[in-house]
Amino acid sequence: MLRTRLVSFALGFSVAGAAISHFVWRDLWADRHSLSSDMKERFDILEARVSNLESLAIIKSETVKDES
Repeated sequence: MLRTRLVSFALGFSVAGAAISHFVWRDLWADRHSLSSDMKERFDILEARVSNLESLAIIKSETVKDES
C-alpha cells in the first residue's frame, strides 16, 4: 500500500512537472518568436529610412554638380 501511494505520488509529481515545463517552454518560445518578429520589423523600417536618406544624398549631390 505504501509503495502504491509512493508510485502514484511520483507519477503525479512527474506529470505535473512535465505540464509546467511544457507551458513554460511554450511561453518562452512565443516570446522568442515575438522578439525576432519585432526586431525584423524594426530593421526593415531602419533599412527603408537609410535607403531614403541615401537617395536624397544622391539627388542633392547631382543638383550641386549641375549648379556648378
